Amino acid sequence: MRSNKMPRLTFQAHGQFDEDCWHSILISLLRGVAAFVVAAAHLRAEMYPGLRTLADPSLWFQGFAFATGFAHQAVLVFFVISGWLVGGSLLNKIGQPGALTNYAIDRATRLWTVLLPTFVLTLLLGLGTGVLLPGSIDFSAANEFSALSFAGNLLGLQRVVLANFGGNYALWSLANETWYYVMFPLLVLLFTARSPSMRIASGGALVLATVLLPLEILLYFAIWLLGVAFSRLRIECGFGVRCAWLVPLAAMSVYFRLTADNDRFDQTTLGMDLALSLMFLAMLSSLRFNAAPTSKLARPLARFGTFFANFSFSLYVLHLPFIFLLKHVTLAQFGLRQLSPGEPRHFAVYLVMLGVLLLGSYLSYLLFEAQTYRIRRLVKNLVGGRTVTRAAAPAPAPAPTPAER
Repeated sequence: MRSNKMPRLTFQAHGQFDEDCWHSILISLLRGVAAFVVAAAHLRAEMYPGLRTLADPSLWFQGFAFATGFAHQAVLVFFVISGWLVGGSLLNKIGQPGALTNYAIDRATRLWTVLLPTFVLTLLLGLGTGVLLPGSIDFSAANEFSALSFAGNLLGLQRVVLANFGGNYALWSLANETWYYVMFPLLVLLFTARSPSMRIASGGALVLATVLLPLEILLYFAIWLLGVAFSRLRIECGFGVRCAWLVPLAAMSVYFRLTADNDRFDQTTLGMDLALSLMFLAMLSSLRFNAAPTSKLARPLARFGTFFANFSFSLYVLHLPFIFLLKHVTLAQFGLRQLSPGEPRHFAVYLVMLGVLLLGSYLSYLLFEAQTYRIRRLVKNLVGGRTVTRAAAPAPAPAPTPAER
């Protein structure tokens, strides 16, 4: 860590994923916080009236709506950290025996270990609440509960040719992630494959993806790639410079929260998201140093961040099905269709609901997401035996993104 004020930028041949580094602690914290922010934002949007629909909203509700309105920035954090960890990890391993096979297994098991039980639960909740009628599951692309939608959402086809499964609109970002997982190794092979035919095939697949995928997914691949690039950069600077950098980063986040259309991820928001991503990644790259063994802050932060990071993916994909269930229960049992900003007891109801989302997601994590590594090892043993398993031994990764663990 440099004590002088002039920052220095250096390039690293391999990404650094040490658990006791400050940037790893921050990644872990942000992963948990980001999932919580998205869940809190969607719960407020589903249970409370929109701020703009109120003629004279109270000051507390304006502050509440503002504080729970950073879901856009939270998803942006997911994208850049995903590029940092998933892309950076692949670059570390490229050229090793079985690297791409292991990469494919890692990504598929990461997604499907959580998505499969989530989709089954979505079907059960749909049947239980009456949203889905028995016998109405078919193969229609127009039916968001269809078998086609079920399978297609597992493959990242939501927002491409299908709707989000079960009306879970948070799944849109997983389509982006899925395609970035596919496109990045193709991009790597385009420049590193020894076989000309492999390079041609990779380039052709990338061209085909460019033609077929929605523009929004392609544009935000640039954000994901920024994460990959910064996983190789180290910025050495003093503590004062690092603290000073937080001010414009926070100010820009608040400015875009107040002035931009935070419900969109397309060409109209790409410019601001590029700026935010660059500033955030610069901060992350400046924290590539180990926490002091005597630090009284690092250990509790790491424990806190790791705990919430562990089930953040489950929280992200499950919070909306749980919200839909809670809405059904409050309406059926209490006749409460919407929470009132002018009723203090309703805010207590909101907090209880938020607690239910956290608890339900954590229990689901224990049942399914926590088994990811066991399932992954089993699949690798079935596919390639011990050779593949050894090649797949991951570098220590402190806080994977929702789709990285």
